[in-house]
Amino acid sequence: MGRRSERLSRHGVLAGEAAAEGDVIQVVSRAFDVLRCFEGHEARLGNLEISNRCGLPRSTVSRLTHTLTRMGQLVYLPRDQKYRIGPSAVAMSTSMMRGLQLRNVIRLRLQEVAEQLPGTVGFVIPDRFHLVYLEVGRAANALGLSSTSGSRIAMASTAAGHAYTAALDTEIGDALLAEMEREIPDGAKLLRPRLEANRRVLRERGYVVACGLWSPHINGLAVPLWSPQYQTYVVVTIGLLSAMYDEKRLHKEVAPRLLELSASIGAMLKGGAAELFSDRAPGQPLRAPGHSDKIIRTEDPNELEAGAR
Repeated sequence: MGRRSERLSRHGVLAGEAAAEGDVIQVVSRAFDVLRCFEGHEARLGNLEISNRCGLPRSTVSRLTHTLTRMGQLVYLPRDQKYRIGPSAVAMSTSMMRGLQLRNVIRLRLQEVAEQLPGTVGFVIPDRFHLVYLEVGRAANALGLSSTSGSRIAMASTAAGHAYTAALDTEIGDALLAEMEREIPDGAKLLRPRLEANRRVLRERGYVVACGLWSPHINGLAVPLWSPQYQTYVVVTIGLLSAMYDEKRLHKEVAPRLLELSASIGAMLKGGAAELFSDRAPGQPLRAPGHSDKIIRTEDPNELEAGAR
């Protein structure tokens, strides 16, 4: 069982693929699907809304929300006849985030770059067909983007999602796309025609660009990194107003700065992997980022590296 879990960690968890192999207890998978519907602590949803969001029968959702409420993962609001995230879920999230001094350093680096360009710079991790912001840096005059820590963005319509899928092993990326076609076909239609080109650009340049995909007013650039702690790819991404930064400016002015930022964060992740979910010894300095650290890690010996800074 340990080897099977290790394989899933190394290649990315695909719920449909795992379920087909009999590795996933379906009710557990569905319970997490329900919890994913609640974007933010203040979100309030009824059984019908949850059913529509995750595509499960309302009777199934009713049983799941009842169980999750008894576990403290959800709270029922009688006046609204809706649910919200419960204390147990909040406590679990809080305990995971305790002592993350490394994240504070990452947040400062993101903010520095955001103010220089200016734009919104994020550090995101994958969650099925979405990515979740762990940290965000935003310039005071950045318009059109209001993401905060914990915000979710679609994988199929963002530079971050396209960079993540391009970094995956081909077999795993294709399997993710196939599952996306079954569950969110509109998203798959956006991603499929761009996937091979994204892979090629990532190999050549070390980053992926998406212009006007999420919004006609926003252009994005993203760099995927291998995270030893999460055993998957995380992504450093930036969104900028398209009126200020067209694709040419993204390549010329934004890419070098984001590659440099990603190299710095990649070095911190590599050197501080054990610190991400534990308290660091007082006074112990963070390892200084090295200029030779690789941006992308794959299982193939021909690893992808960042282009010239």
